[in-house]
Amino acid sequence: MQALKEDKVSMLDETDRRIILATQDGLPLERRPYEAVARKLDISAEEVMQRLRRMSDDGIIRRIAAVPNHYRLGYTANGMSVWNVPDEHVEALGKQVGALDFVSHCYRRPRHLPAWPYNLFAMVHAGSREEALEKVDEIARLLGENDRGHDVLFSRRILKKTGMRLTP
Repeated sequence: MQALKEDKVSMLDETDRRIILATQDGLPLERRPYEAVARKLDISAEEVMQRLRRMSDDGIIRRIAAVPNHYRLGYTANGMSVWNVPDEHVEALGKQVGALDFVSHCYRRPRHLPAWPYNLFAMVHAGSREEALEKVDEIARLLGENDRGHDVLFSRRILKKTGMRLTP
């Protein structure tokens, strides 16, 4: 759960709060979800979209995106691959790795030496561990001599993904 900072909470008016409460468990699975939210709140769809856009611009909402359940889609081998790459190349290498179609997200993290030398993380999804490891090998080939060591941390259970939460 992502908590709102106090300064962000003070930026919300009652309509903003009602929109967040109406959408925090996901947008309605309808052809026009913003219209469904608008009907529920007795405001226009344009106002819902304008307010969501403003909250996004103000940093109150980080993003609006689909959150797939990878297991239900058949991706049962989900591994966070972690890489030790030269710091001076991590940004460029991260862009290349993140562009691979089987990497859902890729980002830089600080090293925690001497126990944790990895500074680049890339989430890989596959139907089996063997398939996931083949994809990790593909990343290793892409990184070439910049791969100074890597590992894969496979998911053992699904953690519920949630965003911002307000209580009514």
